[in-house]
Amino acid sequence: MYRDLLRKTAWVTAVVLSLAYVSCSRQSAESKQPVVEQQNTDASKAPVGTTGSAAGMSVDTAAPATASSTTSSDTVTERDPGAIKALEDMSTYLRTLKAIQVHVVTSRDEVLEDGQNVTFSGTVDMIAERPNRLRAEVITDKQHRMYFDDGKTFSVWARRANFYATIPAPPTLRELSDTLTDRYNLELPVADLFHWGEGESTAAIVGASDLGASQVDGTTCQHYAFRQEGADWQLWIQQGPHPLPRKLVITTTTDPARPRFTAVIGWNLAPSYNDAAFTFDPPKDARKIMMAEARSGNSK
Repeated sequence: MYRDLLRKTAWVTAVVLSLAYVSCSRQSAESKQPVVEQQNTDASKAPVGTTGSAAGMSVDTAAPATASSTTSSDTVTERDPGAIKALEDMSTYLRTLKAIQVHVVTSRDEVLEDGQNVTFSGTVDMIAERPNRLRAEVITDKQHRMYFDDGKTFSVWARRANFYATIPAPPTLRELSDTLTDRYNLELPVADLFHWGEGESTAAIVGASDLGASQVDGTTCQHYAFRQEGADWQLWIQQGPHPLPRKLVITTTTDPARPRFTAVIGWNLAPSYNDAAFTFDPPKDARKIMMAEARSGNSK
């Protein structure tokens, strides 16, 4: 269910990464140890982030809407052109970034068999460089995993179980996200970020509204609400010359329990790192496994 929700809104969260990279200050690649340092920056200069979640490793649309549309409940929903433009402007800005570092704090509802919502928390720390380098650490109530893409090989390491798997890396992070989801039933952390910046259409949005100014961790943002088939979602976009997504809330509308996913995103637009940060050097006692391909129609 969670995977289906994220894929329906793939271009929503996805703005942040694949295109969100600005020039970076790099340390010497000759260092043997991976180096990833996050600079403390003022929110008005270089935001910081927290979002994202990962699905388990396989081993362990609506038609374009006019200004007013009708939802499945026959309620007339307005589509504010200003809110749509804010999304498009954010996407355009993110496409100018070359490298980013994000810290994401997440909470995700899961629906029990009796219909009760239970919430699980997590964090994602990621650094990414266009077009094809990534390092991410995901810590949740259920797992602790690390993801590496050095441009040639993608590796995922389950630290608690101490096993890992590798596959050849596709040319771009967007293609990596699609490959992992479609072929291996594995979700890349904050996967939507690799989709949004690539010009995803806003045609599926049937409702859009501007709810006014709001604060997210001390940063002044504009709060927007959107509606599309299967999901209602809210987005807080930083005001000023850096229109970064700072908070995202997605509500599944196809489930009577209406579970939510929430991500609060901190940004560093001038990360410091070296080449070793993207390379996985497995521990001597780690066990290598094959990444099993998902069965057709298998979805989490």
